[in-house]
Amino acid sequence: MLFVLAALLTSGCETYSHKNKVIVYWREGNVPRAAEEATKRAEKSGDGKDMIVWHLEEGATLRALGKYQESNQAFDQAQERMDYYAQKAKVSISEETAAFLSNQANLPYEGRSYDGIMLNTYEALNYLALGQPERARPALIRAYQWQQEAVAENAKRIENAQKQVEESKDKKYIEMAEQDPKVQSQIQGSTKDLNGLSIYADYVNPFTVYMDGLFFLADATDNSDLERAHKSFERVAGFNGTDEYIKRDFSLVDERMNNKPMSPTTFVIFETGCAPIRDQIRIDIPIIVTYVSYVGAAFPTLQLQGDFQPGLNVAANGATYATHEVASMDGIIAQDFKNELPVIIAKTIASSVAKGVAAYFANQAVGQQSDWGGFLMQVATAAYQMSVNIADTRTWTTLPKQFQICCFPTPPDGKIEVMTPTGARVMVTLIPANQGKSGVFANGLNVVYVKSIAIGTPLLISQFILQ
Repeated sequence: MLFVLAALLTSGCETYSHKNKVIVYWREGNVPRAAEEATKRAEKSGDGKDMIVWHLEEGATLRALGKYQESNQAFDQAQERMDYYAQKAKVSISEETAAFLSNQANLPYEGRSYDGIMLNTYEALNYLALGQPERARPALIRAYQWQQEAVAENAKRIENAQKQVEESKDKKYIEMAEQDPKVQSQIQGSTKDLNGLSIYADYVNPFTVYMDGLFFLADATDNSDLERAHKSFERVAGFNGTDEYIKRDFSLVDERMNNKPMSPTTFVIFETGCAPIRDQIRIDIPIIVTYVSYVGAAFPTLQLQGDFQPGLNVAANGATYATHEVASMDGIIAQDFKNELPVIIAKTIASSVAKGVAAYFANQAVGQQSDWGGFLMQVATAAYQMSVNIADTRTWTTLPKQFQICCFPTPPDGKIEVMTPTGARVMVTLIPANQGKSGVFANGLNVVYVKSIAIGTPLLISQFILQ
């Protein structure tokens, strides 16, 4: 009976990383199947706790297929629910209690800061591909607001988690577990691979900042828009250094500020690889031992993904240009993970201690009545704790590993060749912009968007014009 009860209580505890078939198809380059799976999962999630993350996966996969309208519909559903969580008192007491007695994966996925930033960045890019710059503008503004609000929001989360520990009746056991050298060593060891990644200001995504600059350069309605573009390019230069491409961006802003026609320029944006995924490690927690046979905690880990094209070469008008990294999603996500870790540690240890203490008293009470009953209760409580000892591994897996850029004078014949280090070569004919005396590609900013998921998967190429 006890095993049946444990099975009922722990049903549905499979981690997101084990359920997620989207990323399997995605890495294979089977984007249609990945989109199909993501859409199915999003529809099945309804208004449930995982609906946001599945709609994010859906939006990204549909965008990769060039289904920009459908992609934005998926992103809008995720955005609506994220706004709902932001405006309400976060999660309910009943939800917190359920998570406290099981695991944090039972709480609703509310979306992380970089989710909101990239959601709105992708929406803006979708609108630009649809020829709707007037709708791209508010999306980029929302992405900027996400970055501004994220620092304060993270500080609030840490404060609330610390308050829960302070008010817990098991405070002494929680503190003992947190201070245990073995626990600290294992947690620190789980993040060692994240050291050395690109570090930006908290919650800033330089690619989003770059797109902000590019958009407000091309779509400027007054000098304040051009000043915003200049400031955005300055911020990107602060993160990555003022290389040849950023210098060209500054010169384009100067041309517009001086009421000169912009030099016809082509921008290649390269989105490569896959973002980190979350797995988990299990750590034994030191606590009462007399009647408790197992007390453990599962913590999420971040695993960087290899198998990606490290860059592109673009040939145009007799010259070759190499893409430069503008933003590392590895670094952005790792920094967010490290910022979130104090909250995860506090909540996970508090939950594990609470379950351990509850098991102690249950085992003790039954053991006093019957040795055999006490043994069965210990087995059942241990089985229950092991089955719910699961970390929250939900994360947006179809984000890229890196964003890279290059820009150069638009070739008069409108032809460029995109080349990867592994030998793939694709000829691209640019979309004609405003026709002028100097050629059909004059006075426009051509954007060629290239996506590579993994080495050996086809390059996904799309275009739009900013002018």
